[in-house]
Amino acid sequence: MQDYIILDYDGTLHDTMHIYKKAFLEAYAWLVQEGRAKEREFADAQISCWLGYNSRVMWDAFMPELEESFKLQASSMIGESMVRQIADGRAVLYPGAREAMDGLREQGFRLIFLSNCKEAYMKAHRACFGLDTYFDAFYCCETYQFIPKSEIIPKIIKDNPGRYLAAGDRATDYEAASQNQIPFIGCTYGFGTTEELICAQRLANDVSDLPKCAEKLLHLSI
Repeated sequence: MQDYIILDYDGTLHDTMHIYKKAFLEAYAWLVQEGRAKEREFADAQISCWLGYNSRVMWDAFMPELEESFKLQASSMIGESMVRQIADGRAVLYPGAREAMDGLREQGFRLIFLSNCKEAYMKAHRACFGLDTYFDAFYCCETYQFIPKSEIIPKIIKDNPGRYLAAGDRATDYEAASQNQIPFIGCTYGFGTTEELICAQRLANDVSDLPKCAEKLLHLSI
């Protein structure tokens, strides 16, 4: 039976704040300019807390009173800024991410990309980092009208029958795996809190821990 591991991307392989902070602040400044938000300062933690959510959930939680047209425009601005920054070489994988993906593949895992991102963002990263070298399949929430990851995973399993593990840095990643009875590795080095990952079957404190955690978790699940 083929072994697969579903990997979240932002906060699991990609150190997203290198490009997200600038994009977020640009979009918020535009909302201030348009009279739709008040000027304020943001700590990094107040920005990074939104990483891992799809754009619709993020804006509905961050500024629920904002008109839908402005949410959509601000979301587009963030996405476009991040894609530009990727093209400019500003995006950064966590040190050791490539080696971790190589290690997983050497253990016999096929890698599945699953992110709450948009298609243009995913495509930009595939080109920038040569992700097709590592991943056997790519899935993002925009392709499925921004439904939760928990509802995308059954489609992944249908497309790629086998035995599964999953890894990610947010509660949404754990919940998606748990709802599909998939053992989960919580990535504590990402953008989630310790509390979000407390129920994970294994914890990776560095991206380099992923192959070791996956090997141990797979043996337990057999």
